[in-house]
Amino acid sequence: MRGLLIAVLAALLPAPLAARDTSNDDTRWAFEKSDIPVDPDFRFGRLDNGMRYIVRHNATPAGTGVVRMEVEAGSLDESDSERGYAHFVEHMAFNGSTHVPEGEMIRLLERDGLAFGADTNASTGFERTVYKLDLPRNDPALLDTALMLMRETASNLTISQGAVERERGVVLSEMRDRNTWSYRNAFASTHFFYPASRYGERFPIGTAETLKAATSASLRSFYQREYVPSHAVLVVVGDFDTAAVEAGIRRHFASWSPALAEKQPDAGPVYRMDRDRSEIYLDPALSERMTVLRNGRYRDEPDTIAERQENLLRTIGYRIVNRRLQRLARSAKPPFRDAGFGTGDVFKAARSTRLIVDTVDGAWQRGLETAAREYRRALAHGFTQDEVTEQIARIRTSLVDAAGAAETRSNGTLASAALSLVNDAIVPSTPASALERFEAFAPGITPEVVMAAMKREAIPLEKPLIRFQGRVAPEGGSEAIQETWRRVMRETIVRQPPTATASFDYTDFGPPGEVVSDRREPELGIREVRFANGVMLNLKHTDIEKDKVRISLAVDGGDMLDTKADPLASEMAPYLAEGGLGKHSRDELDSILAGRTVGLGLSRGAATFDTRVRTTPRDLELQLDLMTALIRDPGYRPEGEVQYRQSVNNYFAQLRATPSSALEADLGAILSDNDPRFSLQRVEDYRHLTFAKLRQDIGDRLARGAIEVGVVGDIDEDRVIALVGETLGALPPREAAFRSYSDQPPRMFTTDRSTRVIRHTGPADQALLRIVWPTRDDSDPLDTLRLEMLERVIRVELTDQLREALGKAYSPSASSYASRHWKGYGVFSVNASVDVADVPATRAAIQRVVSALNTAPVSADMFRRARQPLLESLHNALKSNGGWLSLVDRAQTEPDRIDRYEMAKERLLALTPADITIVARRYLAPGAGLEVLVLPEGVAVPE
Repeated sequence: MRGLLIAVLAALLPAPLAARDTSNDDTRWAFEKSDIPVDPDFRFGRLDNGMRYIVRHNATPAGTGVVRMEVEAGSLDESDSERGYAHFVEHMAFNGSTHVPEGEMIRLLERDGLAFGADTNASTGFERTVYKLDLPRNDPALLDTALMLMRETASNLTISQGAVERERGVVLSEMRDRNTWSYRNAFASTHFFYPASRYGERFPIGTAETLKAATSASLRSFYQREYVPSHAVLVVVGDFDTAAVEAGIRRHFASWSPALAEKQPDAGPVYRMDRDRSEIYLDPALSERMTVLRNGRYRDEPDTIAERQENLLRTIGYRIVNRRLQRLARSAKPPFRDAGFGTGDVFKAARSTRLIVDTVDGAWQRGLETAAREYRRALAHGFTQDEVTEQIARIRTSLVDAAGAAETRSNGTLASAALSLVNDAIVPSTPASALERFEAFAPGITPEVVMAAMKREAIPLEKPLIRFQGRVAPEGGSEAIQETWRRVMRETIVRQPPTATASFDYTDFGPPGEVVSDRREPELGIREVRFANGVMLNLKHTDIEKDKVRISLAVDGGDMLDTKADPLASEMAPYLAEGGLGKHSRDELDSILAGRTVGLGLSRGAATFDTRVRTTPRDLELQLDLMTALIRDPGYRPEGEVQYRQSVNNYFAQLRATPSSALEADLGAILSDNDPRFSLQRVEDYRHLTFAKLRQDIGDRLARGAIEVGVVGDIDEDRVIALVGETLGALPPREAAFRSYSDQPPRMFTTDRSTRVIRHTGPADQALLRIVWPTRDDSDPLDTLRLEMLERVIRVELTDQLREALGKAYSPSASSYASRHWKGYGVFSVNASVDVADVPATRAAIQRVVSALNTAPVSADMFRRARQPLLESLHNALKSNGGWLSLVDRAQTEPDRIDRYEMAKERLLALTPADITIVARRYLAPGAGLEVLVLPEGVAVPE
């Protein structure tokens, strides 16, 4: 729980400025003063200039690597006039350095197969800035290029005034896009709970005033002050020779001159005696939430075996309290939508204990009372042994799973572990040693020691800070809120009887199914099995993830069950699992399955109901039992209906709050001429849906629809076949093939190409421009590939034009969708989020890009920048089990996908810039696209 608050605050996004300490920072490693043995496969180093590095060889995925450079320079380091500078400097890293001209860094990486955003990225937080490169090949030359670029970023950025002017618009665009109801709420919440804190005034995006005032000189001053060797750590993990990597690091970075390092200012102050205050914060898009909080002293707790044991105990305590709250939220008449209790650090300035309660509109009082009683009940009466045992089982399973998969951890996972050592002083030990320490400690974990540990950390919620957020102010205002809390805190709290745990009641589905077909697909070696009842099973053993298994399940149905007369037939299917099984509620299942690596759920696809889960060889049988039980005997319990309706109400309340949500709501109806199958219906239509109707609408598909299962990973194929035979293969006969649904009316693209205007209720400067062209279905693999290449070319062109040249959009995008199921249907979209005043210039830039593509072939360099990342992704596609599963899952019913994969590289290499011109002329004729413009309410349409 130590990182709870930091994680929340970082995702949403402490007194005067602390005096700066100009002594060199402590660059010792945390393991140098810990009794936790460090994983010996990491190699740690420190250059004479103070820069540190971490290197590790790893071959998952094989032949790839990641490079991360972290600089301890974040928004906390900024002065009042520098707010937003750490983030601005991050942007300037892509805009010219001593050896890389402005605009060439991204192009250089694209030519080497790194897609901008996906493989080339950076992020800035309160405390640090991280630069990230994911290398698609373990080519020494590519690694050397990556190290060279990181070295350029470290101290050689030019930060010219012209580049600053061009990039300023991009940074301001990012600020504009982030200005959402959720961000504003996070900002206001921080100022209420930590009103004197430095970090409350240092959100990384900065302020418009300081960003507009930034100059080449002022940004360079911040850069030279903060980007010093002792503030930097370089991490390289991948399929490389580690000695060669170390030599490369020294070759590139030894010349970086050492410099005095200023100590990062404290994030606080946070006053421990700040109490007994309340706030009401209203926004039409906010769901109702009560937050009860007290602050306490930060505890400097070095990472040791004893501290990890203490942390384990209190974590179990928090989890038990949250499990009780979850049980209440899952009842048929829940007092709240969700609730949580925990303690976390506020940087190194304080720690906070908080109780958070999410309620439906107007139900805050009942929700707060109920959650407060559970909090007090835990403290007054403690925990039961069964509750502790359940949490121990969950923790043990996660540790066992980690130890089993240790040899095939991904590059990204290991790089994150390395950075945790730097950022949080968490020693990266081996998963096996962590499991060994846990097993030695577990016998002594009792309810009493768990409660004692939790009480040692959690701050009593006496006279707390209480914050209400929602759409409508609570009746009685702040006084009613505080009086409710005081009343509950005075109540006598009785002990609740323990909850009994049942045993799983779905282990026998009848006589095992007979295998009637068993063949090996020749191209990729996928084993294809069919059972007598019609169930299809596809298998592939891999060594990519040790001790892990991935499973896909497809059942005929999905959106194809929706008709014009009944457009919401399949709507509630994703909530089916929340209704549990016939013999077990979802909450009972959570206790029954504690300590098992299994998943339960059903999603809705275009023509199927789908499940994708991860399990282990030891839990594979149980996972198949669960999947079979959900198909054969779904519970359709009322608590699932309740959760669905709560989500519906919240969705509609937020529908117009941002340009993107407004576009999502209306676009389907616009493109389809209000075909109800693809259009948002009235909120009442969703509220009236029931599980009884869902059973009527999809029950036949669950009972008789075709089933295809994919299993990939660390498996024994014959054992999998036997287990599927005992579960899904033992079901009553299914349809032998997935339906074509040819009786459904076709999906059409509107013939009305007039500009449509949608309105949102967000800030007055936010606009969203989307232009959509009709294309085709995906029945022609070559045309589908051409459209994908066109998408990538336009994406690169738009980035060059809108982001880099004009500075009008933070993240312009393009996408191509060619439907597999709706014959003849496909769309190509270009999207840009811009300032309202920039709509005409953005539209003109998009038109220029599209017209140019219709006029003449793109340059060979542009073509390479678009194609090379796609080639690399194809080359690495089957280096992950996820990639394998995308081909294995429907190998029997959609074998063309395997053929397409086998031919994709050859076809892609055969494409030329002229082919892109041909497909652009065919589908993206200038002026033929449908423009959809999302504008704020009350703002005139820009000319």
